[in-house]
Amino acid sequence: MATQSIKTIEAQIRKLQARALALREKDRKPVIASIVRQMKAHDIAVSDIAEAYGKPRAARRAAPAGPAASKAGKAGKAGKAGKARKAVPVKYRHPETGDTWTGRGRTPRWIVEAEKAGADRSSFAV
Repeated sequence: MATQSIKTIEAQIRKLQARALALREKDRKPVIASIVRQMKAHDIAVSDIAEAYGKPRAARRAAPAGPAASKAGKAGKAGKAGKARKAVPVKYRHPETGDTWTGRGRTPRWIVEAEKAGADRSSFAV
């Protein structure tokens, strides 16, 4: 097998990259034409798209911890259909910190650690 020089391989790479760019451009043209047709059909201006595209998305944040946060974090959330969810009553409360848990979802660390230490979950029941 004949060995190729680095210059020959780099030239082939440049040629293939140019070909890939041309193919990408060729694939984009019908998509852009379709978008323009849809914009005209729905009377959408480029400025409308720029405005919508430039809006920052709301970042997802981790829920804050603590008793006040558990009440406040669930109060404003709504279900899929836009209906308000019913508040779930608290079933467990940490006697020292006041942290609460409804019994739904992942078991809080403070209950897991207490159970490892030999405490019974029912000792935290409200």
